[in-house]
Amino acid sequence: MNYDDVQKISNAAKGKITLLNTDFFKYFLRAVMAGFFIDVAMIFSNVVGNIFSKTMPEWGKFLGAIVFAIAVLLISFVGGELFTGNNFVMAFGAYDKKVTWKDAGKVWGASYLGNFVGCIILALIFTGAGASGTADYFGGFIQNKLSIPVSEMFFRAVLCNFFVCLGVLCGMKLKSEAGRILMIILCISGFVISGFEHCIANMGIFTTALCLVPGLSLGAMAKSMIIVTIGNMIGGAVLLAWPLRKMSADQ
Repeated sequence: MNYDDVQKISNAAKGKITLLNTDFFKYFLRAVMAGFFIDVAMIFSNVVGNIFSKTMPEWGKFLGAIVFAIAVLLISFVGGELFTGNNFVMAFGAYDKKVTWKDAGKVWGASYLGNFVGCIILALIFTGAGASGTADYFGGFIQNKLSIPVSEMFFRAVLCNFFVCLGVLCGMKLKSEAGRILMIILCISGFVISGFEHCIANMGIFTTALCLVPGLSLGAMAKSMIIVTIGNMIGGAVLLAWPLRKMSADQ
């Protein structure tokens, strides 16, 4: 990346911590809205998967992966503070010495909590509305999702946020709206169709599943959330942000 791109990402990191420090309510509301947008994508993707599950499940998985990209598209075009995207942006700003690691931690904590609140609210509304008849569909995959081996779950999470943050980066870097849309769809659908693990999406999935599927283990969900959150942080902050800053041009 050239110097202007480095400045754009670092300035975004500075803007996030400035907003958080000066107007916590506004920042937190943006994080809640990002949680809403993630749940919009979660609902859209799982309803599509449910529709095709009996006849053409492979098409359900493919189309569900594509429509999930609406989450990052909404965040990019409407606005919102997504924890996983912030893993990349704030770490990049810290590597560039434009923000501190303490600043990064504050933004990560606030966005994670706001995303969690947003995901729970919209997931509860979704299930209250009948969940579009997806109870059997959620019941068919949720136990397998919770029983993924720990090491596999971790590396799926690392790869997931590598893909997600590539989409976030393209949304920040590209000037053409058509180009931004195309690259975000390719990056986000790539992680979904590959079966990678996204901690914020899982907030909505687990909340919905708890309301629809009896006998689920809260302990297994908490374990999954911890592992996937750590993996997502490494995928965005280490696997992508660190090499990109090191290979970027300095003024």
